[in-house]
Amino acid sequence: MDINAGAAPWSLRLHGVGNASAVALGSPMATIERGGQPWLTIDCGAEGLTAYEQQYGGHPEALFVTHVHLDHVAGFERLFVSAYFNPERRGRIRLYVPAPVVPLLHRRVGDYPNVLAEGGANFWDAFQLVPVGEAFWHDGLRLEVFPVRHHWPDTAFGLRLQGSLVWSGDTRPIPEALARYASEGERIAHDCGLVGNPSHTGIDDLEREYPAGLRQRMVLYHYASAADGDALAARGYAVGRPGQVLDLAPPTAPAALPS
Repeated sequence: MDINAGAAPWSLRLHGVGNASAVALGSPMATIERGGQPWLTIDCGAEGLTAYEQQYGGHPEALFVTHVHLDHVAGFERLFVSAYFNPERRGRIRLYVPAPVVPLLHRRVGDYPNVLAEGGANFWDAFQLVPVGEAFWHDGLRLEVFPVRHHWPDTAFGLRLQGSLVWSGDTRPIPEALARYASEGERIAHDCGLVGNPSHTGIDDLEREYPAGLRQRMVLYHYASAADGDALAARGYAVGRPGQVLDLAPPTAPAALPS
């Protein structure tokens, strides 16, 4: 079965591309689109969620969480309010979270003595929480999840839509992971700033760790300022900009068989 026969085009819309201090660039967040419509959103930062609302006129219906630093999850309180008080949305927002990240996310955004002053509500009542392992199914397609190098083992993860997109999440270089998860010509959205540190990739790290052919497929995000983005672009790299839409190849990911 050819799942892409007659399929609508795929794209990636960047809602925010900056690091935690680059507020003007927006918190790192993106949405995979199918036919120009939101299909799966990656992370939920405060500025990123605002950009999502302005673009689509509503809130995400399905999200994947890479890790729980606040620039990636600070929008969840607003998302809770929008869903909990709407009977048509309450409990319907699908939230795909790597299993080791679930308790960390709960401590960050869900563990509050009374989520509503009136009581009677749990934070997770607003969502359909789906803990995931190495892979999960969304809208009939299989996506893969892999650990990355950010702060501490098993706290941050990347995402692959086979044949289409690899999202590194916040990470140091991961050549061994991309050798496996970016093996079919996928576009790669990769953490990169002008200068690296123990949690993030710098341009020198990128050029040392990855072959030229792989770097040519990358679009860089999580940089510190518009000027830094321009400096990265001047070195010949594709640099993500807030609001930018990137064309993606149709996925070759396994599709669920009709039931």
